[in-house]
Amino acid sequence: MTDPTPRVALVTGGTGGIGRAVIERLVQDGFAVAVHYAGNKARADETVAAVKAQGGAAVPVGGDVADEDAMAAAFDAVEAEFGGIDVVVNTAGIMLLSPIATLDLDDLDRMHRTNIRGTFVVSQQAARRLRGGGALINFSTSVTRLQFPTYGAYAASKGAVEAMTLVLARELRGKDITVNAVAPGPTATPLFLEGKDQATIDNLSKAAPLERLGTPDDIAETVAFLAGPARWINGQILYANGGVA
Repeated sequence: MTDPTPRVALVTGGTGGIGRAVIERLVQDGFAVAVHYAGNKARADETVAAVKAQGGAAVPVGGDVADEDAMAAAFDAVEAEFGGIDVVVNTAGIMLLSPIATLDLDDLDRMHRTNIRGTFVVSQQAARRLRGGGALINFSTSVTRLQFPTYGAYAASKGAVEAMTLVLARELRGKDITVNAVAPGPTATPLFLEGKDQATIDNLSKAAPLERLGTPDDIAETVAFLAGPARWINGQILYANGGVA
């Protein structure tokens, strides 16, 4: 780290495919990073070790994103380690697919607890704690515009994320904090690929004019833009999907 006072980012879901790519990209930009995990501390520790091996600064923080006490403690830990927080990237989420008519309502509750309540809890902490010049970056999905069958409950949860993101951007007037959401299209992550046969994956890879699936690095570039130079982008949903919608 060449900057003696680097900017600090907390990435929820930091051990996932997109979360890990975001961490690696922000480290390239000189950020100190907090790697959040829900249950797999070993993966978080491995990510932290990889950042430190590259000369970066990182710390693991755990907890259920939907638990306000756990998230308050996570933010406390980051502030204690690095002195403050400049960027929060909220990649944590789950995706359970089913036609609406047959969806298990327990799955609906699980998904909405993580995707809606979790995003709300983390956004609430970010609104209270981000330093001036900071950024909150939530995660939606391009499926809110694509209307793929079986994605109804997931898209509904992300529609809620978009609504709270747009409102919070206006509520933080005067604080010099941007609030946006990234809405990836089909992206080659374990979360997306799980349960799909090769024919389905091939069809989805042709949906965008660029004729490929997105990669976690594609999404991380969008996050880095919002976390750094994009100070005039605020209260927006950025569709990072290669032109699929």
